[in-house]
Amino acid sequence: MSEAANILDAARDRGIAQGLPYAGAVTPAEAHALLSTLPNARLVDVRTHAEWAFVGIVPGAELIEWKRYPGMAPNPDFLTQLKAAVDPESVVLFMCRSGARSHDAAQLAAAHGYATALNVLEGFEGDKDGAEHRGSRNGWKAAGLPWVQG
Repeated sequence: MSEAANILDAARDRGIAQGLPYAGAVTPAEAHALLSTLPNARLVDVRTHAEWAFVGIVPGAELIEWKRYPGMAPNPDFLTQLKAAVDPESVVLFMCRSGARSHDAAQLAAAHGYATALNVLEGFEGDKDGAEHRGSRNGWKAAGLPWVQG
């Protein structure tokens, strides 16, 4: 079995264990491996424009706000923008700051035909550390995965 198949199986098992209404959940390292090995894998970063600009982005990610900055109102065009950017047959990895907004985005996508919608656990910045700072304890950045300053 290939590495990608093993990762997708583990993601599915996590999803079942957690009762997720979508295909499953992956760690940042697993997400990176899927993006590196599956031609149909797509990363959708659902953070805000401000987060992309001031915190950083993953090169090649689709940038579609789940909530709009500054008021954090839901993006009424999210699904339309997702459908325009990402094929529903793709393996779609949703990522936000910590994994909460991306959970909601994966749930909506799965309800609208995205069969392999996955949440990236820990998100881009991960959990807060003892000093209440993000970006060093876990998440995409802390794992040393590729990213650039916005």
